[in-house]
Order: sequence, then C-alpha cells, then structure tokens
Amino acid sequence: METRNSDELLSSGPAVLRIPDSRLRIREANAADKIWVIVLDDDPTGSQSVQGVPVLTRWDDEDLNWAFEQPGNGFFILTNTRGLNDEEARSTVTAVAEAIRRVGAELGARYTLITRSDSTLRGHYPLETDVLRAMASSSGEPYDALLLAPAYIAAGRVTVGDVHYVGSRDSFVPVGQTNYAKDATFGFTNSNVRDYVEEKTHGAISSNEVVSLSLEDIRIGGADRVRDVILSCKNATPVVVNAVDEADLDVVVLGLILAEEAGARVLSRTGPSFVAARLGIKARAPLSHDEVFTFGERAGNGLVVVGSHVELTTRQVSRLKNEFPDIETVELDVPKLLDPAQRAGEMARCGDALVAALKKTDALLVSSREQIVGDTGHSSLLIAQTVSHALVTLTARAVHEVATKWVLAKGGITSSDVATEGLEIRRATVAGQLFPGIVSVWVNEGGSSQGLKGLPYVVFAGNVGDESTLADAVRILRGPAALTNSKSEALGQGAPRTF
Repeated sequence: METRNSDELLSSGPAVLRIPDSRLRIREANAADKIWVIVLDDDPTGSQSVQGVPVLTRWDDEDLNWAFEQPGNGFFILTNTRGLNDEEARSTVTAVAEAIRRVGAELGARYTLITRSDSTLRGHYPLETDVLRAMASSSGEPYDALLLAPAYIAAGRVTVGDVHYVGSRDSFVPVGQTNYAKDATFGFTNSNVRDYVEEKTHGAISSNEVVSLSLEDIRIGGADRVRDVILSCKNATPVVVNAVDEADLDVVVLGLILAEEAGARVLSRTGPSFVAARLGIKARAPLSHDEVFTFGERAGNGLVVVGSHVELTTRQVSRLKNEFPDIETVELDVPKLLDPAQRAGEMARCGDALVAALKKTDALLVSSREQIVGDTGHSSLLIAQTVSHALVTLTARAVHEVATKWVLAKGGITSSDVATEGLEIRRATVAGQLFPGIVSVWVNEGGSSQGLKGLPYVVFAGNVGDESTLADAVRILRGPAALTNSKSEALGQGAPRTF
C-alpha cells in the first residue's frame, strides 16, 4: 500500500457534494426527532471539533440529569477507556450505558450513542462496540448497523477506498505504516478498515462482510444512497465511512437520520469529525485569549502537563522550552518513579519543585522523554498508568497549594486523568478550540472541591499539530504579553499547520 501525494488524494473521487445549510438541517432534525446524541469518549480529545457542548467525567444520576437539562441535543461522557485494560474498559462501558439507559428512561429521552475513539485506529475495538451491541440485543433493540468513521479531517486523517491515511504537508501515509500502528497496547497492521475489522475481531467478521460507503456513494448517491445502504444492514453490520471533506460526513449524517427515521438502529464508532457532523455543529474561529477567559482573568500562573511520548510531542516540548525560556521545567524521572526504592523521593522532589516554580512563573511538568515499554501490551499500559497517576498527583498538589490561572494537559491518558483526578472536574463545557479543529478548551462548571470553577482547561492530544503548536497554545493562554517574551515574536499568533 503506497503513500499518496496530498493533492492527488484530496482531489480523488467525484466532486464533493455540498448540501446547503447541512449542519442547520441536522440540528433541526435532532430537535424535531427529540433525540440526544451522547458521545462516549475514550479520552478527552474527542471534543476537538465542537463547542458549546457539555462534558461529564462522571455518570451519576445527578450529573446525567444536569447534562440532559443543558441546551442543545447532545453531550460527552469521558469514559477514559483508552487508559484502561480490557476488563476495566468492559466494566466502565457497561456502567455508563446502564446509567444512560436508566436516566434516559426516567426522563423519557430518546438517544443515539457514539463511541468516539482515536482517529489513528487505536483503542478498545471491538470490545466497546461488542458491549453496547450485547446490551442493545438483551433489551430487545438490536443494532442493524455499526458505522466506522475514523476520519479527523482537521488533523489530516482521511479514508479513501476504505484505506485510512495519516496526512502530512505533502503526503498521506496508510495508517498501518505509521508509528501509531505500532502502539504497545493497541497496535495493528492493516490500513484498509475492512481488513482492520477482520484483524481486530480475529476473523469473527471477515473483510468481505464489511459494507462500504464509498465516496461515490456519498457524493453521487447522496443522503438517499446512504439511507439505503444502512437500511440494508442487519445484526450490527460494520459499515466503513469514507471521508476526505467535512461535507462527506454531513451527507452521511443526513442519510443516517433518514435511516433512523425509517426504523434503523445504528451504533457509531468514530473519530472527532463525525461527532461535530452528527451534532450539526459548524466550525467556529479559534478562541482568542479573551474568549478563553470569558469569566475574567484568574490569579496565579499557568501549568502545562505533558505525558504523551509520541515523537511529535517531544519536538513540541523542545520548541516550547526554546521559545519561552522563562517557563520553569520540572521533569519527572520515569525510571526512578518505577523503582519502588526511589519513587517517594522522586515524587517529593518534583512536587516541591513544581510548587516553587508556580509561585514565580508558568511551569512545565513533563515525564522524561525516553519511553519505557513493558514486555506485553498490558504491562506497557500499566507503566503508562503509573506515569499518568504520578503526573496527576503532582498536579493535584500544585493546584491545592498555589493559585492557578490555566492548565494545559497533553496526551490522551494524561489529559483525562488530570481532568478527573488532578482537577476533580465533574462537569465542563467545551468553549471551543485554540486552532482550527484541534486543541479544545474546557471551562470547569464545578463539582470540584478545589474552588476551580471557571478554570480554563486545555485538552491537547499527543498526535496533533506541528512542532510549534504547543508553544503557540501557551502564547495564546499567556496573552499579548507573551509576544514580548517569546523568542519568535515575528511568528505572531497565526494558527499552526494541522497536518
């Protein structure tokens, strides 16, 4: 399978079908059908394509009731299953689905579920969808189709000819040939999504049983063709959604709505772009500094927490330190953390240093950059969990002891654990993104014992942006004064490349 030229791939297929006011039509249909779109997000980065949407990190009845009371027709629930082992993920998805079903029944609310996962195909598939399929069947409402739509257009993740690609400035690489496919816990070999399904289900579903919504189906057949394909499915048939443009997903969602109105039951497993289309949310301009701090400037300094080990993150951290030398860095030595004899001392050292740094300036808390993996996927996940727990513990101590203006967390597991444990966020609202389609800003809606209501919390995936994006994010959070302090003042506040 070959790497493809960007211009050639992006222009492949029939002309894009753009339906006027498609997102408005989707919102109106959701409201008319009185259906809620509930996104089970396996890490916090799924909100990178939306704004004004509630986020829950707990699923108690009071939290779900709060979410159902908010404007709009959808909300996120952060399950963090990508940071859990198989049994933990199974238990979590079951508990969340049962809670939604119970509260939804009490409120008489109709809803559809999306399991939002990584746009580079990492995560608990088919485990999560199998759990939801089994629960739906046991309740007498089996799913007919399972949409697989991993595209994340803003970040250069597209699907063409059923092959999923990761884009850069000049080319698109089949995802199975990238470092993402070598993930210690969720690795895979196939770039063709139909073959990926067969691989991940260990042959229980063959590639020939997987249905495809091609670009020809979407762009020539339109919503009616999408409806017909979905209506032809039974027993949760997997359906690959090809998409290169946001408009492709709009057509798919409009066809999905038609199919559901005709009686189809559909479960979706998707990347971030599909979520925005399903909610009918149009992209908005990136947030300015003032929009991040809508409720006013907060006292204190900012904290950047980095746990991601992908190569891009390491380059971004280096660029941040070069551009903002006044930011104090506290590096957690992972080998010492993993050594029981040195763990307590290393945690005490980092905690003292972080508190001292935040009293003076913005601080960067980062794990040492050499990634340590275990002998198995499970042991590698345990190491990642140990590092994340340490970063969270240090964050919790810091925000307890020092006033904090903003917090940015980088990496899927890290950003989830910092939100739920370090900052004790139970409810938040997605304010928007710092750059087109990437890097979400949440505003803490409360539920924390730490008095951090209104805190801007920046959710930054490990695998998005370019080398300058982390530094640019901090520049926006710091505000106009950051331009004076930055070594790269000439760069201004232009949005970075997203491929």
